[in-house]
Amino acid sequence: MPRSPKTASAASPTDTPPIAASYEAALQELEQLVSQLDAGQLPLDQLLTRYQRGAELLAFCRARLEAVENQIKVLEGGELKPWDAA
Repeated sequence: MPRSPKTASAASPTDTPPIAASYEAALQELEQLVSQLDAGQLPLDQLLTRYQRGAELLAFCRARLEAVENQIKVLEGGELKPWDAA
């Protein structure tokens, strides 16, 4: 029987840890990743992996912030209106 072109070392989507339990946890992990990347002491493959993880965390944080902004309401003249961040 012919072998599949996939190798056993290929990462599956389930190998990636979940983004984070909360915005705060994601932000803390992102800050640690930035420190590691700034140090410049990692091998190239680890740099790429950490950069990709950082991009995922950044997208998660941005999405959480946007969701919270959409939920914030202000009381204006006795009526609840969407909050305008501008």
